[in-house]
Amino acid sequence: MAEEEKSRLYRLKPFTDKLPAVSRPEGHVHFRTKMLWVIIILVFYFVMTNVFIYGLDQGETIDLFAQYRAILAGAQGSLMHLGIGPIVTGSIIMQLFVGAKIIKLDLRNEEDKAVYQSTQKFLVIIMIVVEAVPQVFGYLVLSDAFVGNMNGVFGEGGIMTGLNFARFIIVLQLIIGSYLVFLMDEVVSKWGIGSGISLFIAAGVAEAIFTGTINWHAYDSSMPMSIDNPPAGTIPKTIYIIQNSSAAGLASGGYERILLQNPNPMVALLGTVAIFLFVAYVESTRIELPLAHGTARGARGRYPIKLIYASNIPVILMAALLANVSMFSMLLWTNPSLSGVPVIGGQWWIGYYEPGSTYPAGGLAWYLSTPRGLGDWLLPMLSPDKYSYLASGHDGLQIGVHVIAYLGVMVIGSIIFAKFWIETTNMGPEAVARQIESSGLQIPGFRRDPRVLKRVLERYIPVVTVISGALVGALAATADLIGTVGNASGTGVLLAVGILIQFYEAMGREQMMEMHPVLRQFFGGE
Repeated sequence: MAEEEKSRLYRLKPFTDKLPAVSRPEGHVHFRTKMLWVIIILVFYFVMTNVFIYGLDQGETIDLFAQYRAILAGAQGSLMHLGIGPIVTGSIIMQLFVGAKIIKLDLRNEEDKAVYQSTQKFLVIIMIVVEAVPQVFGYLVLSDAFVGNMNGVFGEGGIMTGLNFARFIIVLQLIIGSYLVFLMDEVVSKWGIGSGISLFIAAGVAEAIFTGTINWHAYDSSMPMSIDNPPAGTIPKTIYIIQNSSAAGLASGGYERILLQNPNPMVALLGTVAIFLFVAYVESTRIELPLAHGTARGARGRYPIKLIYASNIPVILMAALLANVSMFSMLLWTNPSLSGVPVIGGQWWIGYYEPGSTYPAGGLAWYLSTPRGLGDWLLPMLSPDKYSYLASGHDGLQIGVHVIAYLGVMVIGSIIFAKFWIETTNMGPEAVARQIESSGLQIPGFRRDPRVLKRVLERYIPVVTVISGALVGALAATADLIGTVGNASGTGVLLAVGILIQFYEAMGREQMMEMHPVLRQFFGGE
């Protein structure tokens, strides 16, 4: 590539190359070693979710990402407070810029691909700061004792006051925690199996589903348990309401509480199981192209093109995008500084919030917000006089538009991200054709030529990519509309099931490569 054709991002290379990173293994990593790294990182992840940020008042802190907490693999007030949000947001920005040719990088070129990855790492750091600073200055409430201690050291006047230094300490902890997540993802990707981000999402969703199903503590722990404040878990809640309600009480509202009304209604548990089974079935659906070895007669195989070809990545990217829409709309409405920004600050049409709530009550942010099960939209439509408060007072038409808008945005957005993802990860027709040709295979009946392979693959991959994006987007949105236990969200359940199936398949491939080293080249191993 000529010097004048190179992207301007090459100027960042001397700096981005010095950022902390995990080095790749020099040779083949044994299967047992890979599994050991996966287990170590998973344990470390759960440890980080239980290490709370020093200096916060946990009781007063507002969680901006409450409705996306399971998807973003984070834990409120902990070192994992930001979760995978900055990593995924940085990936979205880089994919959009490269896909729109704003950034001129050819990801088939190894040098350009290295610049892309190092720049993305730098962008992740920027996004960590962008997401951390607004929260510390508005929603992560510092404890009075911590601020008092800092005031005793730095005083209360000037630029470096005790309060500002305390905020700096909180931001620093968020940056360290989020960058550790980034490095942990690299460890899993380079030394383990699969993706660290996917592993964290599956772990967070599994924890949410488990607690949402069997949690026997009252939903509002500050009040005694009652029919109006039952156990939070689906199974204990159902048993408690049946045991403590009369037949008339069950008929007049008890069944609605059990089946439809949050928290964790029975329909949500059934929906979670149904989504699990359906995704497991769809994951096994594929088109298989027959392959034959060009020199070894009789050696045949198949190249599978899954129905969910783009995997669950488009839904992860859409969830992160909507989480950022929710966060910034809340900042623009409630933050004293940002609410005064001209044109967009404090505007109801962008999104407005009730005091103390992290869920939008109206505006564009409400129409793009994730429905939290049938209780949030079906009950207000069927019985507006009794349940309109569940939909922030919106009428049936507005609720219907919310449902259609959310479903449409998830489907269209997932299709767009699926196309971007295929092109940036060497899964397009041209890249797959080169991979098959380099392994010595060809499609029987066709000339052994990458251009011929590309034309054959172009009949399938672009179409399957669109179907894949639309399907995962529709599945995630439908699951959100039905509801899931533990506030895991339909997107979270969809992701977790897909991740577990793919992890199982990846383990199978690793074991095959361990037994048959010749397969490593075909699968891209060392």
